[in-house]
Amino acid sequence: MPDRDQPRREGATDCAKDRIATVRGFNRFYTRQIGVLRKTFLDSPYSLGEARVLYEIASRDAPTASEVGRALDLDAGYLSRVLRNFEKRGLIRRTTSTGDARQSHLTLTPRGRKDFAPLERKSQSDTGAMLGRLSPQDQLRLIGAMTTIQTLLGGDAEAAAPKAAAAERRYSLRAPRPGDFGWLVKRHAELYVQEYGWTEPFEGVCAQIVADFANKRDPRRERCWIAEMGGENVGCVFLAADSDTVARIRLLLVDPKARGLGLGARLVEECIGFARGAGYKKITLWTHSVLTAARHIYQKAGFTLTRSEERVSWSKPVVSEHWDLEL
Repeated sequence: MPDRDQPRREGATDCAKDRIATVRGFNRFYTRQIGVLRKTFLDSPYSLGEARVLYEIASRDAPTASEVGRALDLDAGYLSRVLRNFEKRGLIRRTTSTGDARQSHLTLTPRGRKDFAPLERKSQSDTGAMLGRLSPQDQLRLIGAMTTIQTLLGGDAEAAAPKAAAAERRYSLRAPRPGDFGWLVKRHAELYVQEYGWTEPFEGVCAQIVADFANKRDPRRERCWIAEMGGENVGCVFLAADSDTVARIRLLLVDPKARGLGLGARLVEECIGFARGAGYKKITLWTHSVLTAARHIYQKAGFTLTRSEERVSWSKPVVSEHWDLEL
């Protein structure tokens, strides 16, 4: 008998191959874009690996060789040769650790700082030129995509956008305008399928929450905040009435391009402040254990996990959670 699953398996295999090819194509494009395949890096006398070692020593507070190796995932033998070469050329200084005589702390010498400075300037200049070809909105899209890549592949989202750049980005909160409710449903559906694999009817649940809010909202006791950055929506939250004394936080969302700026905590703070002013006695919310960033925000704001249950929702096994805050 023919294998009925054969076409489906072949389709899945083809899909996996296409995704692999796309990732490899992006890798080839971006390594060419930033010039890492050239014999020397940033028109300096150093290879990419050597330049990265210099950067780690310059940007950290007297790291050990082990710390540099872990940060860059470098072979210990290769790193040892690079450090010996740097030391021989007078670029770095080793100082024996007071806590562990087997470890040495690495710092740049004056000559090392002099050699590193043009590397840093050239990197800043080249990156600025690359961003300068894009509109401000496209720059934000690019940064958001980079942050998403680093987050999904196990990196630190905060590191994906340097602190200096993050400080330059500013968001504002406002009331919803025409089209915002449609964006809110669409962005929830897009992000949750990308990040958690949640499919239908999740989008329908979001749409129903939005429809109920838009059609029945009491402006004195219910509110929606839209976060905007560079003319683009990057976050949202609802505070809706659950009863005369209980308010409910719904549809908290922070777009990847705005993560690491404290926006999620700010949106929750706005909800709490408004709820107190409106005379509510308690705020409740429904979330899931997999939403670790949101759970951390709620816990830090004083919410307490009151109950949880295992279930299958949106084609995935989940742990549903209810959190409460007494006002």
